[in-house]
Amino acid sequence: MKKSILNIVYILITVILFTSCNSGQSLQEYYVEKQNNDNFISFDIPASIFSLKDDVSNESKETLNSLKKLNVLAFKINNTNKTDYSVENEKIKNILKNKKFNELMRGKNKGIHFVIKYLGTDEAIDEVILFASDKTKGFVVARVLGDHMNPEKIMKVIKDMKSLDKDNAAFSQLGNLLEGFN
Repeated sequence: MKKSILNIVYILITVILFTSCNSGQSLQEYYVEKQNNDNFISFDIPASIFSLKDDVSNESKETLNSLKKLNVLAFKINNTNKTDYSVENEKIKNILKNKKFNELMRGKNKGIHFVIKYLGTDEAIDEVILFASDKTKGFVVARVLGDHMNPEKIMKVIKDMKSLDKDNAAFSQLGNLLEGFN
């Protein structure tokens, strides 16, 4: 009797250990690992850098206020890192295959493949991930972090990017930073 109880305890401990261990790399771990790699450009942008024009709806303002920050990690292809691009591109794809990510949208435009995924529930998203790749230019992974973001409202703001105040000085500096990536 004691031996069978002991066996059950061992089995339970083994099951707990295997289910609690995560064998795959998380997106956050990947960001941290690559932020000092010379092939990557990495930066964080507080949501406060984005401001809306005065004539936008309160709904758009609420949506923007639910955002905390934007993490960007970009890999730019050059003559010496084409093999590295293929390896890193596959790593990102494998990370995003994790079932914890829900797919919002996928597409292709002018040779650029993109996918938008999110973490959270359909009613309250905590993180939106945009992954865009181009075989000739490189790839970008952007993480939009926030609190209980609404997917429908986020999609509306994404589609209506003209409501952003691009005359904002901080927004202009961001454009200058990304100019070299084109």
